[in-house]
Amino acid sequence: MKILFAIAFLTIGLVISTFGQHEYAPLKEKKIKYQDWTYKNVLTNEDINLRNFTKDKKLVMVFYFAPWCHSSNYQAPVTQKLYQKYKDQGFGVIGVSLYGTLEKVRETVNKRGIEFPVVTETFSKSDRKKSLHYNYRKKTGDNRKWGTPYNVFLIPDKLNKSGDLLTKKTFVVNGEIVEKEAEAFIRQRLGLSEHKFKAAID
Repeated sequence: MKILFAIAFLTIGLVISTFGQHEYAPLKEKKIKYQDWTYKNVLTNEDINLRNFTKDKKLVMVFYFAPWCHSSNYQAPVTQKLYQKYKDQGFGVIGVSLYGTLEKVRETVNKRGIEFPVVTETFSKSDRKKSLHYNYRKKTGDNRKWGTPYNVFLIPDKLNKSGDLLTKKTFVVNGEIVEKEAEAFIRQRLGLSEHKFKAAID
């Protein structure tokens, strides 16, 4: 009996440790005052301007991640899967790396098979409170210490056409995306679904 109890206890512990690292969060429309930016592509060293990146797309997902973050690494293949599935229908994805060296970011991109462009906002953990990412998270109610992954969905035809401010509000996930929820939202915005997805509004 004691042996069976011990096995059950270990099994429960394994399940908790396996799934407890996920940080799933709902997709919500939030006030954010999201700014335009220009960062370097980690593989090509070329400048990527976000407003220009959105111009030929119907929906753009900005995937903030840290190369050392378990939850970011859980989401990376899901993000790649959605990008691969819908990129030809007007869905764009751009990764923004945080708090990791360029070497580690490139290693993550190659290891995870990421095909969408990736840029870097900050390279060091000491830059946490200096990053735009930190400010956005606080404005949208994300109180995690590091706050990765963090996801912003931009609708290009609703963005400001000029100036530093892209939008005053948009759709945000303060954590890992829930794949089915994100895909339903993507399909609706791309005009691929008859069912209207209703994201929660704060």
